[in-house]
Amino acid sequence: MSIVTLEGIVEKGQIRLKPNVQLPDKTKVYVVVPKIQIERHTRIFSPRLAHQEQAKDFEMEVAEESSSASL
Repeated sequence: MSIVTLEGIVEKGQIRLKPNVQLPDKTKVYVVVPKIQIERHTRIFSPRLAHQEQAKDFEMEVAEESSSASL
């Protein structure tokens, strides 16, 4: 396997090589990106019940305060 290094730029999410470079379709390529910081995003998922029948244990109860309660 021979290796050739080519320079290009990314525009709108696609890699664009210099105009004089033409590669055949389906050519396998490897992309090496020098000196770049990639932001990592953390995604927090909502918890899920393992057993749906437990959902009734988490139903909200609304209690009204009595206006005659003394402090």
